Amino acid sequence: MKKVLLRKMAMLLAMLFLMTVIGGCSSEKQNGQSTSKDEDEKLQIGMCFDSFVIERWQRDRDIFVSMAKELGAEVNVQNANGDVEQQKKQIDYFIKQNMDVIVIICIDSEALKDSVKKAKDAGIKIIAYDRLISNANVDLYISFDNEKVGELMAEAIVNNHGDTGKVIKICGSTTDSNVHMVEVGFDKVMAENNYEILDTFYAEGWRAELASEYIYSNMELIDEADAIMCGNDDLASKVVYALSEKRLAGEKLVVGQDADLEACQRIVEGTQLSTVYKPIEKLAQQAAVCAVKLARGEELDSENLSAYNDGTYDVPFFRIEPVNVTESNMNEIIIGSGFHLKEDVYLNVPSKTDG
Repeated sequence: MKKVLLRKMAMLLAMLFLMTVIGGCSSEKQNGQSTSKDEDEKLQIGMCFDSFVIERWQRDRDIFVSMAKELGAEVNVQNANGDVEQQKKQIDYFIKQNMDVIVIICIDSEALKDSVKKAKDAGIKIIAYDRLISNANVDLYISFDNEKVGELMAEAIVNNHGDTGKVIKICGSTTDSNVHMVEVGFDKVMAENNYEILDTFYAEGWRAELASEYIYSNMELIDEADAIMCGNDDLASKVVYALSEKRLAGEKLVVGQDADLEACQRIVEGTQLSTVYKPIEKLAQQAAVCAVKLARGEELDSENLSAYNDGTYDVPFFRIEPVNVTESNMNEIIIGSGFHLKEDVYLNVPSKTDG
């Protein structure tokens, strides 16, 4: 009986020892896997675009993704195709994927507050790229000085036409916070120089065809106007096309922004007065640098940051200065920076390539 009891106790001790060894090995394996994963795992950044209808967004995407990869991060790009509800679903998807940072080019600056809160509650950092997200307390708002954009547009008109005049504004979508900022800068310069704003039209969804429809439907106002401010170069393209059909291209001063290739071509051709060049490379690269820093829990460079009120909160703002481009500085600003090739800009006016 005693032998049986001793045998059972020995077996029990052996089993306990074996379980301890297995448990230790399992723990070491799990810890080893965790350490290996931490070492190998790349930072994950989600990037949610409004759409790619506007020419520049594809350039922003490519530069951002390239820079982020250089810094050791992977970027998942989503396109909401102008649909706010789709953009919300994409943010939810990024939350489920446990992204480190979500970069948002918002469709509607007022509509994403709850989505941003949900992401922040999950410990994800949020960057509002180019467009402010209102009342959302994002971790960073990075954009151009949009009031300055409006000022530059207006100054181009004043410098060309002189004091006093009449202007029509064909702006972008009212859901884009940048539209209001640009208007503030533009209207200020117009008022300072005694210009009358005959009318203001908003192209909802930044739909460029609405700009040409406006021209066709308001020819009496167009005839009266000296200049037309367009919210971007895509809108300007349709405005110039409509003006050319009415034999007014080149007679009415047209200004835009983004330095699209076709806009630069129109400037050297003489059908568009100016465009505001916004150094997209600088914006996208800096946004990628900031995204990686936020993902790593590092502090952003406070020397380059100011505060911008989003309607409720003062959020960190990284501001980049825009530059006005006319025919006189096209070679210096656009060609010299490599933004567009000289042969492309002067494609339709090769006689000016030595200018």
